[in-house]
Amino acid sequence: MSSFWNGKRVLVTGHTGFKGSWLSFWLKSLGADVAGMALPPNTSPALFDQLGIETLADHMIGDIRDADLVVRRVAEVEPDVIFHLAAQALVIDSYETPLETWQTNVMGSAHIMQAVRHLPGRCAVVMVTTDKVYENLEDGRPYNEHHPLGGHDPYSASKAAMEIAVSSWRRSFLGGTDVRVASARAGNVIGGGDWAANRIVPDIVRALTHGQQIEVRNPNAVRPWQHVLEPLAGYLTLAERLWSSDDPAYQSAFNFGPDPKDTRPVGDLVTEALRHWPGHWTDVSPTAPVHEAGLLSLDPSKSETVLGVTPRWTFEEAIEKTISWYRAVAGGAPATEVTETQLSAFGAV
Repeated sequence: MSSFWNGKRVLVTGHTGFKGSWLSFWLKSLGADVAGMALPPNTSPALFDQLGIETLADHMIGDIRDADLVVRRVAEVEPDVIFHLAAQALVIDSYETPLETWQTNVMGSAHIMQAVRHLPGRCAVVMVTTDKVYENLEDGRPYNEHHPLGGHDPYSASKAAMEIAVSSWRRSFLGGTDVRVASARAGNVIGGGDWAANRIVPDIVRALTHGQQIEVRNPNAVRPWQHVLEPLAGYLTLAERLWSSDDPAYQSAFNFGPDPKDTRPVGDLVTEALRHWPGHWTDVSPTAPVHEAGLLSLDPSKSETVLGVTPRWTFEEAIEKTISWYRAVAGGAPATEVTETQLSAFGAV
C-alpha cells in the first residue's frame, strides 16, 4: 500500500467487529492514527480482543443510534477518513430484531452523514453496506451498481434504505463541501477471527474444534465469497481516491466482489474447508425457513475499471487462508502474528 495512510486520522465505526478489527489492525500497520466507535464485542472469543485493538486505537464504546454522541465523537476525532462499518449485520437476527436493525442501519448511518456536515476540513467517507442491497430476482444475473435497490428481509431492506439515505445526504447537503462520500457493497466475507453466530465459517470452526459434525443450513445457496482482505483493500483504495481527487466518479456506489467463477454454493465452501481441516457435515436445511436468497452474484467490474481493484486470492486460496488462521490460533499461535503473516502474504504491508 502507499504511504498515504501514514499519520492520517481515521475513524472506524464498528471497530470491535470482525471486519472492523481487521481494518483497524491493517490501518495501524500502515501508520494511521486510528480511532473507533462501536458497541462492545458481542462474541467470545472476539477478534477485537485477540488482536489487542483496544491498545492500538483510540477506543470508544458508543451506540451510533445516539445522534448527539455521534456528532461529539466525529468532532473530537476530526477525521481525515471515516470507514462506517457499524451495523446489525445478520439476516437471521434481523427477523428477531427488525426495529433495532432499521434503527442501527438506517438512522445510525444518517447520524454519521449528519455529523460530517460540521467537519471543518476535507474528509473521505466510505459507507459500507452489502451485496444484499439489490432487489434480488435470483435470475442468474450478477448485479451491478445500476440495478434497482430492494430487499426482502429486514437486514437487506435496511441496507438498501441506507444507500438511499447516503445518496440523499450527498446530493442535498455535501455538494460544494470538502466532504466526499461513497458507498461500498461487498460480497460474502470470510476470514480468520469471525466468531459470529449463524455464519457458515464460524459454524464450521466451532464444530470441528469440538469434533462435531457440521450442520449446514442451506448448502445450495450461492454466494460471492471473498476473503476479508479483498473488500478492505477496496475500501482503502476508494478512500484514497476520494481524498485525493475531485472526480465525482469516486463519489458513488461500488461493488467489491470476487471473480464471477468464485460465486459458489455453500456446500462447495464447506467441502473445500474440510480439505484443510478434516471432518464431516450434514444438511439441516429447515422445512419452513425464513427467507434468504438462494442465488446472489455481484458484478465488480466498476471497481476494477474505476479503482483498479481486482481480486488477489481465488475461492480456494481464500478458504485455505481462512482455515489456516483458525487452525494456527487454535494451536497456540498468537492471533497478531498470524494476522500479520496473512497481511504480508496479501501484499498489504
